[in-house]
Amino acid sequence: MPQASKTAEKTNGSGDRQHVIEDYIPLVKYLAHRISMKLPNHVEIDDLVNSGIIGLIDAIEKFDPGRGIKFKTYAEFRIRGAIFDGLRSLDWVPRSVRKQKKMVEQSYAQLEQQLGRHATDEELCRDLGVGLEEFYKILDNLKGVSLGKFVELNNNDSQGGEGESAIAFIPDRSTDDPYHKFQKHELTEILSEAIRRLPDKERYVVSLYYFDELTMKEIGTVLNITESRVSQLHTKSMIRLREALKSYVERRFQ
Repeated sequence: MPQASKTAEKTNGSGDRQHVIEDYIPLVKYLAHRISMKLPNHVEIDDLVNSGIIGLIDAIEKFDPGRGIKFKTYAEFRIRGAIFDGLRSLDWVPRSVRKQKKMVEQSYAQLEQQLGRHATDEELCRDLGVGLEEFYKILDNLKGVSLGKFVELNNNDSQGGEGESAIAFIPDRSTDDPYHKFQKHELTEILSEAIRRLPDKERYVVSLYYFDELTMKEIGTVLNITESRVSQLHTKSMIRLREALKSYVERRFQ
């Protein structure tokens, strides 16, 4: 969308803004669709699209070409953030699922601290007191709760400690500060090392989904496993990565 980007950089009136919105609606729908694939069926994609449009409008109003990033990159960041904000405001996750999430995260953290390595599914099942099939059902219930969201420490616009992924880090004005440059580098290194330490299949899922932008179904074809299994691997990888970054935050700011 090169023309749309040029238009956005020169937006100075309602007519120009409407033109940019129309040009970028396909991007909003694409991002909403990708996010919806990791959510329960009862979450309406139209709600995600509406939230995404709010993010797009916000991007148009706040975009500053002087920051050295492309409008499309900045718009995608804002659209995703608005969709996630909309999901949080809907409080679509049942309390029972939140409880399951906390239980699984605590079990992962405790076992991996004791073992000095990633816990296997069988070890998790023993610690949780459930069978393998029930464990996989729990993972299916957690689908979409993590949403691949990692801790973002250097985005002044984020609130509540959850922001965009360090993989897709968007610099702000504070990055001119050597401290923030160091912090960004340190955070990226922590995340990169955590990804490298993931079990093979989970690492492949993260790589194919976030870097190669394959769908869950396409990843299943590549790895010769079901789409449901890909989703479970994605959920486990997000739990492990969040725990790694959580440990970093605790060490860094305590």
